[in-house]
Amino acid sequence: MKKFAKMSLVAAVAVAGLSTTSSAKALEEAIKNVDVSGTVVYRYDDRSFDENTKDKDTNNYKIGLTLKSQVNDDVTAVTRFLVAGADGGFASLNHTNGGDANVDVELSNVYFSYTGIANTTVNVGKQGLTTPWTVAIDSDGNEQTGTGILALTNVGPVTLAGAYFNQTNLGTSGDILPGLNSETTVTLTDSNGDTIDLGSTLNDDFGDKNIATLGLMGNIGPVALDAWYLDMQDVFDTYTLGALAKFNISDVKLSIGARHTELDLDDVSADHSLTKVELGAKMGIFGANVGYGWTDSEGGIGGLDNDAKTAFQGWTMNLNGVNDASLLKLNVNAQVLPSLNLALNYNVLDRDDESTKRPDTTDKEYYLQATYQMSKNFGGYIRFGEADLEDQQTNGHDNDGTIGRLQVQYSF
Repeated sequence: MKKFAKMSLVAAVAVAGLSTTSSAKALEEAIKNVDVSGTVVYRYDDRSFDENTKDKDTNNYKIGLTLKSQVNDDVTAVTRFLVAGADGGFASLNHTNGGDANVDVELSNVYFSYTGIANTTVNVGKQGLTTPWTVAIDSDGNEQTGTGILALTNVGPVTLAGAYFNQTNLGTSGDILPGLNSETTVTLTDSNGDTIDLGSTLNDDFGDKNIATLGLMGNIGPVALDAWYLDMQDVFDTYTLGALAKFNISDVKLSIGARHTELDLDDVSADHSLTKVELGAKMGIFGANVGYGWTDSEGGIGGLDNDAKTAFQGWTMNLNGVNDASLLKLNVNAQVLPSLNLALNYNVLDRDDESTKRPDTTDKEYYLQATYQMSKNFGGYIRFGEADLEDQQTNGHDNDGTIGRLQVQYSF
């Protein structure tokens, strides 16, 4: 993070709350202990399928600006501003059917962080939902926020976490709950084969639901372990267990990770679970990664956002929220230059039909990605590939498409 003196005048005004009567001396006093960090991201997505229901041709923008002001020795005031979409994600403009437009500025976070107790941090106010099921801060995706209290404390090698929120944006942000409302038909089949309409079973808001969560994190040798429990009032309760090990064998750097998540909706008998295992290896300039995840036949909700730790997704395909399915992800890459990485990705999403009336379907995608890091704070990537989707709901045949993306990111 850099000192606030390097910020733009607009950001300075936002923090200091200047009026026409503010003096230069007052401004200097207000900003001398303020640090700033953030990201500026531009993304262009282009997808063209045989069946145009999945086409995409958009310019996407997001700016995130986080300001930390040292109030005193024990308290820090934190604010975060977003130039983004309504859910905290990209502001997307489709250039094929609309012109350029301006994007609104939002106050996403405003909370106080207290560190006056040894080895303990307590955040109070409007903040990111820091849980494995949600994404608190993301440079190029939507963010989940809530108003409440979060506490973290270190006890030897173990970190304890606890949080309570009486209001969240989960009714509009994320990839699961916004779809479970009375205006959208979302169904699943329970263990008895009966179809359940989640839209008529669950509340259509969610934002006013209380959330409580507890977490335990620690290390045993090279293995990092975590266990979390979360309850959303009158909606669901869930737990997740995760492990990640990193170690070297001769010149090979290895990583092995696994996570299992269970989620039970309060008024629905179906059980949801998502389990994934990921392996990574790197030797010299070459690397390889393998990931495999699967869901329960009754339900496959693991994360509230598809980018969360408890979820699992490829590029155009996603396992989270898909019951009785599996996703295989394969990646090989080479760091051909200090600033250039080339990668080949191949993903397969297989849906079975043991618990639903849908037919067996298999979706595949394969794409090349070139990642270029011009400097420590500026870089991006280009993707290009093909997706073969078994779109049984249209003409009963494959829905093939060409998929491309350009992304550029500046961090400060």
